Amino acid sequence: MQRAVEPPESKSLPRDEADQETRFSADGGESARKARIGVIVLCAAGIAMSLTHTLIVPLIPMLPTMLDTSAGNASWAVTVTMAVGAVATPIVGRLGDMYGKRRLLLLCIASVGVGSLVCALSPSLPLFLAGRGLQGLGVAFVSVGISVMREFVPSASLGAAVGMMSSSMAVGGALGLPFAAFLAETFGWRALFWVSAAGSVACFVGIHALIVPSRIRTGGRFDLIGALGLGTVLVLLLLPLSKGLDWGWTRPITLSLFGLSVLTFLGWVAYERRRRNPLLDLRIASRRVIVLANVAGLMSGFAFYGMELAPIQMLMAPTSTPHGLGASMLTAGLLMAPSGLVAFVSSNVGARMVTSLGARRTLVSAGSLLFIALSAMLIALAVEWEFPTVYLVGITCLVGASVGITYATLPTLIMEATPVEQTGEANGLNALMRIIGLATSAAVVGMILAHNISPVPGSALSVPSASGYIWATATALGASVVAVIAAILLPRYQRT
Repeated sequence: MQRAVEPPESKSLPRDEADQETRFSADGGESARKARIGVIVLCAAGIAMSLTHTLIVPLIPMLPTMLDTSAGNASWAVTVTMAVGAVATPIVGRLGDMYGKRRLLLLCIASVGVGSLVCALSPSLPLFLAGRGLQGLGVAFVSVGISVMREFVPSASLGAAVGMMSSSMAVGGALGLPFAAFLAETFGWRALFWVSAAGSVACFVGIHALIVPSRIRTGGRFDLIGALGLGTVLVLLLLPLSKGLDWGWTRPITLSLFGLSVLTFLGWVAYERRRRNPLLDLRIASRRVIVLANVAGLMSGFAFYGMELAPIQMLMAPTSTPHGLGASMLTAGLLMAPSGLVAFVSSNVGARMVTSLGARRTLVSAGSLLFIALSAMLIALAVEWEFPTVYLVGITCLVGASVGITYATLPTLIMEATPVEQTGEANGLNALMRIIGLATSAAVVGMILAHNISPVPGSALSVPSASGYIWATATALGASVVAVIAAILLPRYQRT
């Protein structure tokens, strides 16, 4: 028997949420005040956990020397965090629904803290990779944080709170590069992980003190075989996506892993459909609203990360190269940071748009803004206009605004179409789709930029060519088109 429950046709609140609204009205606003503080703490912790995505980026050129290894082996320090995060996100969401969301939030934070300590003390690559793997569990924090908000935030404020929490992924990613570059240049690379460990302790204390234990739990038995199967599928998919550029996209090992991921996925689906308590309720996951929301999340994540990879290389490329702006790593990171801040601010705008326009129109508007920004970027590149730095920063900010609105809308759509006791599972799946979008963008856009290069005059170095930037932007533009189409296909009745 499946656990699927159709969403109610009426707008009446479930009993637990109705009781919650009564409590907010009866205590003179004390619960509402605590809820606001809880949202602030969750968002701050979400940003801190999301920093693990980009924390290591400034260290990549130094990793072979730091850890006495090859460049190929050192690249696993990035891959392992992404892979663990992708595998953990839906599993942690399901466990949060079963055993309590606060408990899993604390587990994620503790894992990041321990992983940070391991990295800070690592003398060699294997131990460093173990620490980075533990940090990967922090990727799952945001989706569980979104779900737990439904239990203590009043319905009138839930949209804005969810939007801010959802956009913390983009904020953490954007702020991570200048933050990490400054610490590494000023205090050394180990300082990054000591600061991360200290931040994890602060987040743990704040969540434990201000977020009450979950009252709504599904219970049941955890689907261990389903979790192992999903983990296998994701590893078989993400491994060639991450390493295909190094191995070669047409090499037998790359193609074999892609093929195995498809076969394993089909077997996993067949197994999950026969389970009484599956890891993921495929009936809910296959609902039209959920499928389209996941497509929109995946494609928005792809376009957003593509417009992180290409612009920062343009900023750091010498002015003697096509579209090079000659900024240092720290300056380039600071110039990219506003896109994350705009994403955070625009999440509140997205929540208000959902209330007034509905989720479908809001997603169409966000996708259209993304399309316009990328079209402006592509046209400027195609006509070989030597645009100023402010133009590029403006484009990335528009992309950030679009993603902030999108990320604010998607959880609302999902929570409308999902029973309250399964929101962690459903939001975990949507967060997984965004991670796959990021991973796919890193592979595809990275491949485009790496295979379309031009030499730096007077140096042995090479940077992406003008055609590389054009094709990278065109690929992101194509993703934005798919995101708009997915939004248009959403049912018209979906409103908050």
